[in-house]
Amino acid sequence: MEIVSVAAVAGNGVIGAGDRLPWDLPEEVRRYRERVADDPVAIGRRTFQMFDDLPGREQIVLSRTERDWERPTAHHAGGVEDAIDVASDLDGDTLYVLGGSAIYEAFLDVVDRQLLSRVHGEYDGDAHYPEFDRDEWTLAGETEYDGYTLEEWVRAD
Repeated sequence: MEIVSVAAVAGNGVIGAGDRLPWDLPEEVRRYRERVADDPVAIGRRTFQMFDDLPGREQIVLSRTERDWERPTAHHAGGVEDAIDVASDLDGDTLYVLGGSAIYEAFLDVVDRQLLSRVHGEYDGDAHYPEFDRDEWTLAGETEYDGYTLEEWVRAD
């Protein structure tokens, strides 16, 4: 199974401000949702609770304590390996990692690819995408869009 982090990241590393995105890029959000629509997603509890319209086919919610999420597509995982096991049981070809900050950080060592929408500009916020060693990654592609650049990073061999 391929594990892919997907995030929108401002020039200063910000990915969120409170319980919202600090920018308005509806086309980026649409592409993001289309990308993850058919596969399971790993998501932190707080990020999960922010969504009214949940992304992904199945949501694997990482939390230290097991909960009843009252949503038939939500599954609990206690950590990274547990989330990968749940995704495997769901027959996913790809597990998308959707944040927040602590979740991106926890998965960084096992992620195969990163799809980062580099939002043009810097924004105030309290959540940041983790720094990663670019010597361990290859920039496989860049696509310019209005307001952001989509970068595809692949783990170097």
